[in-house]
Amino acid sequence: MDVVVEKNLRVAMRDGVELATDVYRPAAGGPFPTLVERIPYNKELYGMISGWLDVLRATQEGFAVVVQDTRGRYQSGGTFRPFADEKADGGDTVAWAARQEWSTGSVGMFGSSYTGATQWLAAAERPPALAAMSAAITSSDYYENWLYQGGAFRLGFALQWVASSLALGELLRSASAEAERLADLQRMLDDMGAVFRRLPERDHPVLTAIAPYLSQWMDHPERDDYWARLSARGDAVTDIPVLNIGGWHDLFLGGTIDNYLALRARTAEPDARRQRLVIGPWAHGAASGVFPERAFGIQAGFDGADMTGVQLAWFKEHLAGSPSATSSSPVRIFVMGPDVWRDEPDWPLPDAEYVDYFLGSTGGARTSSGDGTLSTATGSEAVSDSFVYDPADPVMTCGGATFLPGLFIGANAGPRDQTRTEARPDVLCYTSQPLDRSMEVTGPVRARLYVSSSAVDTDFTATLVDVHPDGRPELVCDGIVRCRYRTSTTRPEFLDPGAVYEIEVDLVATAYVFAAGHRLRLDVSSSNFPKFDRNPNAAVPVADARPSDLVVATNTVWHDSTRPSRVVLPVVRRSA
Repeated sequence: MDVVVEKNLRVAMRDGVELATDVYRPAAGGPFPTLVERIPYNKELYGMISGWLDVLRATQEGFAVVVQDTRGRYQSGGTFRPFADEKADGGDTVAWAARQEWSTGSVGMFGSSYTGATQWLAAAERPPALAAMSAAITSSDYYENWLYQGGAFRLGFALQWVASSLALGELLRSASAEAERLADLQRMLDDMGAVFRRLPERDHPVLTAIAPYLSQWMDHPERDDYWARLSARGDAVTDIPVLNIGGWHDLFLGGTIDNYLALRARTAEPDARRQRLVIGPWAHGAASGVFPERAFGIQAGFDGADMTGVQLAWFKEHLAGSPSATSSSPVRIFVMGPDVWRDEPDWPLPDAEYVDYFLGSTGGARTSSGDGTLSTATGSEAVSDSFVYDPADPVMTCGGATFLPGLFIGANAGPRDQTRTEARPDVLCYTSQPLDRSMEVTGPVRARLYVSSSAVDTDFTATLVDVHPDGRPELVCDGIVRCRYRTSTTRPEFLDPGAVYEIEVDLVATAYVFAAGHRLRLDVSSSNFPKFDRNPNAAVPVADARPSDLVVATNTVWHDSTRPSRVVLPVVRRSA
């Protein structure tokens, strides 16, 4: 099939700003159901615009595809303000696409990450022509599970994203006048480790001059009106069918699941035609299913699972009225361990049993060589374990839902070996006996800990680990809570040093089978850097903390019968 490509059409927004827009469509026939992608990462990069849905394959299957540089990016006019203009611009672009003679007037939106955010924000405008969405590895809220998690700032992601994906593109729009600044930015990109460690963490004049919104994100560590104005969450949840696609090790997994649950709440029963959730063994921008120390098989990758085909079937059903080629199951997940795709009736799984695994020790749970235990039985010989957290020497990020060192790499994401992390004296390790049979853990994972600190504020991290028979500890999922936000992210509440508090650490979710002979482990510490910024353990704004503000804290996890610290696992028991 021949394809017509129209480049750099100028599409006027309601305020007169013109956005550069490309159209891909079959050369013959029409009109066509239309797909829209709005991207801040340069529509001239075919690999970028087709990262989660192949644009040319879509045209071959009878769609017109509109791809647009968002406001203030590359060839579009205006000033880029992340999230702020995407509602109006998205609504206007959908309306424009629906009016074209080559369009049937039925429009869908697709894309991943920020390009998924442009969908949710456009949907909040409720443009009449928008009939369906496919939103991958994204969120509809840009405070929790985007720039903050558990009250902690996602420092590594924010700085890497701004430096490599946003600021660089901004400078390239004005190349000759910005040569010196471009050189400064390139030096930063060559040594991001030094960028992450710099204090105060907001002290990045090169970045903030190019991207002033970075300072704004740090100026609003609580969920306040600033974030409410940017959000597409809550009342703005759309009524149209949405295919939600996520990854078990993706930055935005929590947001992807929240999006599905918000849509699901609008129906009495699960409805695969209205909302679907697909989760693979992927990290952000790394969708092959292959990680440095673990590969999940040929079917695990985005291409192996034919996610372009899955999305096109969704759009054929909802935009073109084709007989349904989509699954009748609303949820499809990749289960790690057996490494298989599986259809499910809903999320969380209706037959999951939430089992408490209690922490215990004789007082020496520090490091993987310690005596920390994890068991379904309560009580232990000692009441607590303590460690020293020094924000000048944080636990370094090793795997999990990270964006380090950047997009399409995944070299430090996912199921990494935790041996070096667990050798640190500021990491508590609680380990079960070897399993006598395999155990599936699929669903939301939470750690409920009783803690105290010598400081007025600190963080607590929790990591679920699979310990192989040879002793290799493999990360499954992890999370964090900043204690000043333990009860609410809308206002800080500092600790009374020495007082004991119950906190909940959200490890988000997983679908994982611990094999027979393996052991479960929960690691607890107070830092995961630079995935999250370091808590200075002081009552100061974290973004403004200087080296002189850093306080060394003694932190304690309590686990006696009256303070039963535990991890709650969604165990699925099914006959073979």
